[in-house]
Amino acid sequence: MKSRLLQVGLSVASLALAATLVIFLPQIVAAMTGKHVSWSQIGAQFAGLGPGEVALMAGVWLLSLLAYTFVLTASLPGLTHLQALTLNAGGSAVSNLLPFGGAAGVAMTFAMTKGWGFPVRAVMVSTLTSGIWNTLFRFLLPAVGIVALLFSGQPLSPAVTSAGWAGATSILAMVAVVTAALYWDRAAGVLGRVLDALARLLPPRIRPGRHAASEALAKLRADTSEIVRNRWAGLTLAMIFFLGLQWLILVVCLHATGAYPGLAQSIAAFALSRVLTTALVTPSGTGIMEAGTIGALVFFGAPLDSATAAALLFGFWTYTVEIPFGGLALGAWSFLRRRENATPTPEKESIGR
Repeated sequence: MKSRLLQVGLSVASLALAATLVIFLPQIVAAMTGKHVSWSQIGAQFAGLGPGEVALMAGVWLLSLLAYTFVLTASLPGLTHLQALTLNAGGSAVSNLLPFGGAAGVAMTFAMTKGWGFPVRAVMVSTLTSGIWNTLFRFLLPAVGIVALLFSGQPLSPAVTSAGWAGATSILAMVAVVTAALYWDRAAGVLGRVLDALARLLPPRIRPGRHAASEALAKLRADTSEIVRNRWAGLTLAMIFFLGLQWLILVVCLHATGAYPGLAQSIAAFALSRVLTTALVTPSGTGIMEAGTIGALVFFGAPLDSATAAALLFGFWTYTVEIPFGGLALGAWSFLRRRENATPTPEKESIGR
């Protein structure tokens, strides 16, 4: 009971913080940029949106959800795209309401897939594999954003340029090492020994057992190797299309509000926004993502009122709207489950006789 009350309290506090950050967003961006914007100016930007622009945003958003179903169907053979859409929408709705909602989203995934008849082990491998691909692309995005910015012609100091190249190269190298460890046995063994050596440097009270890191990596590979070997191309293409469509949502929002700073700058702003969603103090980094994205857009030369409206619109399509949509998906799933349970099967009818 205490644990549940603590979780509820943290959730309420996190949601309250997210709402506060959004309400005071004009003051926050004023402190960041030295420029001032009011909610009336932001509202004027929203009022200027046409039905066609809103419809285009909604269409690209729906396509992004459809693209992600290919990630889930690739990681869980036998899953249909409609089931994957329901699974993603329901899990996102739960995750978006909690500061540490990932665990609740995973629990929801197990409950839904169990009802569809999938074995627990297959769901575990699917959750692990899709999680790995999401994490790899989370690491790749900053590198893509940095490289795009370096080639954009945006004025940058030599120190920033050097740091950018070093950071992008380091990130790409790390992703390459992790990918190799998942695919090749020899690379996994080398990485496991390196992790064991690093683990021995930790203080004794938190140091894992001998070979614990390499054993954990071996178990990870044993659970995911078949999916990774046979379906890596589908997983990768699906993630590229999903993130590409999410970037396109941002581009549409930028054009609709007059904040579009250029191709490379939009990629860099998108990469930053996705990194900021990992801030755990609010669900999906709400408030923090918008403030950081606005700061980047203003740095790239976008007007403050346009940048603020674009960031809020983008947050709506990538976070807020997923809550009611996921609620509808969960409601439909729950209704169909109750209906299936209430429908008498031949076995039940024979027992009744």
